[in-house]
Amino acid sequence: MPLLCERAGAVAILTLSRPEVRNAWCEEFQTGLRQRLPELEADADIRCVILTGDDKGGAFSAGADLKNPRTHTMDSVAAFLEDLPNRRRAHPIPMLTDFAKPIIAAVNGYAVGIGCIVTYCCDLIVASERAEWRLPQSGLGIIPAQGGATRLARWVGKGLAMRIAFGFPLKAEEAHRIGLAQWLVPHDRLMAQAMQVAEHIASLPPLATRLTKESLNRGIDVPLADAVLSDLYRFAMLELTEDKREAHQAWRERRRPKFKGR
Repeated sequence: MPLLCERAGAVAILTLSRPEVRNAWCEEFQTGLRQRLPELEADADIRCVILTGDDKGGAFSAGADLKNPRTHTMDSVAAFLEDLPNRRRAHPIPMLTDFAKPIIAAVNGYAVGIGCIVTYCCDLIVASERAEWRLPQSGLGIIPAQGGATRLARWVGKGLAMRIAFGFPLKAEEAHRIGLAQWLVPHDRLMAQAMQVAEHIASLPPLATRLTKESLNRGIDVPLADAVLSDLYRFAMLELTEDKREAHQAWRERRRPKFKGR
């Protein structure tokens, strides 16, 4: 299967692997994500996920497979609208956005089109010095789908998102400077850095990391007063967990805590 999955302790690594076409997007990637993400979400032993591209392809993902004549086509507007609920449920972007556990994008090269969008549907980005983001859709007579430009604006602001959405490339150094990528490392250090970040997150109380992600993702779209109120409920729930008691007791006893996700 083109979407590879391996485990390293409490971390799962998903790899987009079609190196012969620079990891260009395909239906098998979507099928793989539809299968793997629910499995990993339900697996209590997995606490963080890394998404990357097969380095043999020299890219994170070259985006849509434009050699396929069916790419970016539809039979009719009516057929599209009838199938829209299924399309929305099956698309990888909302699946990644709504995934309960933290996901790190390890961007090892070109991230183009949908390959660009999926990186900032993850929660954190570790970038190789070779990474580059491109949204070429407007030049192909379409737009970045699934709110691709709007999602980007929430990371970097309207002006930069507009620039990228009109096809101007974003290099790794600038992506790091403007906050799209939180870490920028030499290419041969990419996966080591991504694993270091993932293992740190995996060492935290899993219920707290889940609700921290939820708090930020949900809170950014609502008035601050509503976000504060919602956080009070999240905070109260976490105060009742075994992991909260263990974290506080371990701090008092100056020892490493042992979290169970309870």
